[in-house]
Parts: sequence; structure tokens; C-alpha cells
Amino acid sequence: QLQLVESGGGLVQPGKSLRLSCAASGFTVNYYTIGWFRQAPGKDREGVSCISSRDGNTNVADSVKGRFTISRDNAKNTVYLQMNSLKPEDTGVYYCAAGLSTVQLMCNMKTFVTYWGQGTQVTVSS
Repeated sequence: QLQLVESGGGLVQPGKSLRLSCAASGFTVNYYTIGWFRQAPGKDREGVSCISSRDGNTNVADSVKGRFTISRDNAKNTVYLQMNSLKPEDTGVYYCAAGLSTVQLMCNMKTFVTYWGQGTQVTVSS
């Protein structure tokens, strides 16, 4: 059974860092485009960053560019999201997702996501 399990969320002060992990089972991450999405209370789910299965190409939302980095460890079948210089507006539930489209399509249109994880809460507050 295909599963995506997120971990690493929590409560953190503004300016601090967190690293989220997305562990996949039932499939191999390097055959899929993997992405991180987030959803703040009362807002739509938005793409944060996606990484290609073929060449490691990435797509990063303007709101997190320069602060967040997505990476993939094929040996561990895991994708990470390193989040630095966190801001209160980064607060939300972060979801891992997998699909077969390009990074641009999947990160900008949720309809291209095939599988979703359950999400992990990130709260940035002093």
C-alpha cells in the first residue's frame, strides 16, 4: 500500500529552522515528482516546493524562495523540506504529495497530485 508519512513539524519561534521529512512506502520516490504543500487556517492549500523524479529540478514558491530547500534521499526513500528563517505566515499544516507531472504543474495545480500524506502541523510563534 502506498503511503507518505510526514514528520518534523512543531512549534518554533520566528527566525528559527525546522526540517520536515516525508517517508514513502509502497513506491520509490525517485519515480515520482514529490512536493510539499501547506494550508493555513481558512486558506486554500498551496504548493511550497516540488522536486522532479528525473533530474532533481525544483520549483519553489516565491513566498519561501531563499529560505526553504527541498531535497531527496533516494537511498532512504525520503524527501525533506529544510525551512530556515521561519515567519509567522509560514504557519499551517504541511502536506507531502506525489504525482507524475512536472514540478511546475504539480506545485501550481493540486489536481496533478496523485497521493497525499496526512500532514504535519508547523506553528511559528513567539
